[in-house]
Amino acid sequence: MKKQLSVSIKGERESAKEFVAAWRRAEQGKPAEQPIERLYFEDLPTMLKVLTPKRLEVLKVLHQAGPVSVRALAGRMKRDYKNVHHDIQVLERVGLVMRSAEGKLTAPWTKIVAEIALAA
Repeated sequence: MKKQLSVSIKGERESAKEFVAAWRRAEQGKPAEQPIERLYFEDLPTMLKVLTPKRLEVLKVLHQAGPVSVRALAGRMKRDYKNVHHDIQVLERVGLVMRSAEGKLTAPWTKIVAEIALAA
């Protein structure tokens, strides 16, 4: 199954407005918009700090490899275990990497779409 994640920059106030609008639609019995997996960052520097080229590579390799351990992923990428482990911790915190009960990692997204507005 293909899963797409939308990544963008949105402040707390904008995120809260979106949440309230969705809540009101639900209260009124209106159908929900098509579900979209979303990840918002407060600002561009934060987004770029999290989504570094190395971490995007981790996501790509992890998605292709399927459920693997951090050690297996580091070996596959020919990177130091400690660095890969740190990248995984960051990606897990923001919800881009999932960990199974057995400790295996997955990146369920087939596509990550980033949107950066140039004007407010």
